[in-house]
Amino acid sequence: MAPDALSGLSSTTCAGSDDPCVNCLTVDMAALTESVRLETITSNGADVALIIIDNPPVNALSWHVRQGLFDGMTQAIAGGAEAVVVICEGRTFIAGADISEFGGGAPAAAGLHDVQRAMEDAPVPVIAAIHGTALGGGLEVALCAHYRVALASAKFGLPEVNLGLLPGAGGTQRLPRLTGVPKALEMMTTGRHISTGEALECGLVDEVVDGDLGALRATAISFAERAVTENMALARVRDRNEKVEVAKGDIELFANFRKSIARKTRGFLAPEYNVRCIEAAANLPFEEGLAVERKLFMELMAGPQSAAQRYYFFAERAANKVPGIDQTTPLVDIEKCGVLGAGTMGGGIAMNFANVGIPVRIVERDQEALDKGLAVIRKNYERSRSTTPEQVEQRLALITGATDKAAFADCDIVIEAVFEDMELKKSIFRELDIICKQGAIMASNTSALDVNEIASVTSRPESVIGMHFFSPANVMKLLENVRGDKSSDSTVATAMAIGKRIGKICVMVGVCPGFVGNRILFQRRIEADRMILEGATPAQVDRVLFDFGFPMGPFAMSDLAGLDIGWKAENSSGETLRDLMCESGRRGQKNGRGYYTYDPETRAATPDSEVEEIIKNFAISKGIAQRDISDQEVLERCLYPMVNEGAKILEEGIAIRGSDIDVTWVNGYGWPVYRGGPMHWADSVGLAEIVEKVKGYSESLGGRHWEPSALLARLAEEGGKLQTYTS
Repeated sequence: MAPDALSGLSSTTCAGSDDPCVNCLTVDMAALTESVRLETITSNGADVALIIIDNPPVNALSWHVRQGLFDGMTQAIAGGAEAVVVICEGRTFIAGADISEFGGGAPAAAGLHDVQRAMEDAPVPVIAAIHGTALGGGLEVALCAHYRVALASAKFGLPEVNLGLLPGAGGTQRLPRLTGVPKALEMMTTGRHISTGEALECGLVDEVVDGDLGALRATAISFAERAVTENMALARVRDRNEKVEVAKGDIELFANFRKSIARKTRGFLAPEYNVRCIEAAANLPFEEGLAVERKLFMELMAGPQSAAQRYYFFAERAANKVPGIDQTTPLVDIEKCGVLGAGTMGGGIAMNFANVGIPVRIVERDQEALDKGLAVIRKNYERSRSTTPEQVEQRLALITGATDKAAFADCDIVIEAVFEDMELKKSIFRELDIICKQGAIMASNTSALDVNEIASVTSRPESVIGMHFFSPANVMKLLENVRGDKSSDSTVATAMAIGKRIGKICVMVGVCPGFVGNRILFQRRIEADRMILEGATPAQVDRVLFDFGFPMGPFAMSDLAGLDIGWKAENSSGETLRDLMCESGRRGQKNGRGYYTYDPETRAATPDSEVEEIIKNFAISKGIAQRDISDQEVLERCLYPMVNEGAKILEEGIAIRGSDIDVTWVNGYGWPVYRGGPMHWADSVGLAEIVEKVKGYSESLGGRHWEPSALLARLAEEGGKLQTYTS
């Protein structure tokens, strides 16, 4: 650059200095779009253009970002830049696509492929400077730079599989060329984010920077200078074939990988489509691989699975918003948690709080029960693959035990996790009302009981709420928060906030028997139990639901939980099928005999002809005729009552949104996310069809659960949707 070109330009300072630097002067600064600007500087004799993105909160690839990037590349090269740095302001690099544009409607702008070509085919070195996260389309942009510099704290990933998609902007073809096929397979089929250290090791980044965004900028500029002065190659990722060629024709590599993920990805299309794309990267020229990627991407994008998973993405975020509760609502400061009961639920709840550094006081009825519970917590931590020995000890140090409820006196929240008995819970809350300090939240882990009745025995029902954790509580993501009639806004807001803090997906529901999740589950179980008396087998019912996408059916689930939970031999009269099963020594997986028999080594389940005979004889004794039941009837009679009950729950205002019901069932009950949840699925089947079937079953079978919901009928008539309905 000629000296007179500096005339009238403002000076800037080098990183770490307060003085203007003659070797680093701002040549130009221009706003390209509302979120992108171009700066051109001279650094140690090299003209470096910086394309700076500022599109908070996560610098998503909105239309104006894409247009700014494209214009920035065009203007930088036309203006004589010798190198280009792409860098973002705020807390992150480009963290992905703007998912709100997936349905169309964005203004016309440069496409992502246009941006990528402008970067990849640039006649000067292009360096991506990465901090925060480079995810999805953001990483695909970075892969089109010739070099990548990253802060040590950065994360990288292609998580499109979680939306039922694959990276559609060349990511499936470029990533394996840098990382190798095995790493690309693992990253793309799980959506896992990798660290900068891991990225450096596998070849995804070229240089790592310690420090902050200022240090990253300085290092990226220095890297650009080096690229110019050392005449570094324009290293296009698309041309780097050595790491994919080693997998060319390796059928066994891909077969073994498919086998390794088969159980976890059962029913999902996107993982398999990602694998096919990486196979194409290994076996085809780059452009042909891109064609495979485009074809498979469009198939997924137009299909029902991705539509369901994209819907769920927004549904989960909406669930955390409670109407009338805003950010100004005061929260209870949770610095110490109390848990009553050190059993399976209580221990799991305690672990959630200890995991985020909140001290926990567990109270049990006697020392023996307390010691047993604490030992189980230790065992759970020690067998966790994600917890180091040091972390195990740190978390255990936060959990202390006692046998006197008075230990809860200084706790900010106390959660009881005892047996589901109303009188027992009421007696406990009378005690807690006396013991707990003013302002403390008193929560019940009840799965079905009336929170209002529990709260009524206290002098402060505004501080009482239900917090229904799912078992095992240290693993399951769902937290069904139950708002009582008198629960205060502060109590509600705190329950939602602390749930999020301990890593749960929270849904706020109202009071009714079973709340949202279990109330719907009860309807499915009624029909499952009826059908096996009419001629279906437990194995058939379970298979139909397993094939639909559930991890297991109701009878396998009963065996897992234990058929004898709540059953007492001295009170058994043989009046129910459950009585007969337990009386015949069938307790479930725990003793290898339930609805199925279980292999003592592998726990593999086998249908039991003896059980089928017990069921048949019981049905005959009750005058129930046996017949063949089709798989379609099994599916309809299990799922349509769930939809009908969900609509009734919305009518009654127990759930805030139809999408909240879907979030509950995906996270708490194993509804396959690629089907969106029962409300989304019902809309896809067609509400008119479901109403017709519900009416038919109501006439032929009877039962309250078959009485058609007025809301369901109205929405079917008006062309409305359950998934978007708000109470």
